[in-house]
Amino acid sequence: MTGTLSPAALSTKISTVTNVNSIPAQDIKRRGISAVDEALRDGPVHVIKNNRPSYVVLTEAAYAELLESQRDAARERLRESLADLEAGRTSRYEDADALMQALDGDAS
Repeated sequence: MTGTLSPAALSTKISTVTNVNSIPAQDIKRRGISAVDEALRDGPVHVIKNNRPSYVVLTEAAYAELLESQRDAARERLRESLADLEAGRTSRYEDADALMQALDGDAS
C-alpha cells in the first residue's frame, strides 16, 4: 500500500515532528536493543509506554556527563555555603523546630 508507514517509520516521524527523540516500548520489544542503539544516535531516548514517556535511555558518556554536572553543582553550592559561613551570613538555631519556625516566617 502506497503512503503507509511501518510502525518504526511512524515512530521516527513522530519523534522528528515533536523534536523529542523517542521510541515506543513496543519497538524495543519487537526489534530489541538495536532499536535503542539506532535512536541513541540522535541523543537521549525517551521510551514511550502506554502513550507516556516512561524512561530515558542515555549513552554511558552522556550519563557520566550528567553525574559530573551534578557533582559540579553540589561543589559550587558547598563553596557558596562556606563563603556565607566565613562572611558571617549564617544564623544558628536552638533546634530543628526553631529553624522550621524561622523558615515558615520567611515563606509568609
